[in-house]
Amino acid sequence: MKVSVRSHTLEIDATHVAEPATEIRNQIRAYERGDRRTFDLSVTTPDGLTGDVMAAMAEIPFGETRTYGEIASTVGSAPVAVGGACGRNPVPIVVPCHRVVRSDGSLGGYSAAGGVATKRRLLEFESRQAGDGTVQTRLPTE
Repeated sequence: MKVSVRSHTLEIDATHVAEPATEIRNQIRAYERGDRRTFDLSVTTPDGLTGDVMAAMAEIPFGETRTYGEIASTVGSAPVAVGGACGRNPVPIVVPCHRVVRSDGSLGGYSAAGGVATKRRLLEFESRQAGDGTVQTRLPTE
């Protein structure tokens, strides 16, 4: 099913969500208004790495990011493999793959419509809603 979020159309595979399409749309509209920071939807994740990565992404709080490397460490894989799994996420927004960035702070890719521009817009929106008004696109050198 197609949903509009922040002026971008995203494709969500509703077969991975137990609730009806109307409930998915209602919760996404509430997210877009700033009235919802998490989704109360039952998501079925695939077996294997993609499912493990989806579970890790679901734990990233609204307004925050994690790196591909951090997720890789959590699931026992490599950052490139995590990037591939993020790209296979069948329910973007609901499982927030847009919150995963490169270790240098740059955004990396985004497989949903609009690509990186959509990812940036979602992160900026969440950052404003979370209260600090900025999204970190470059991390300090360690």
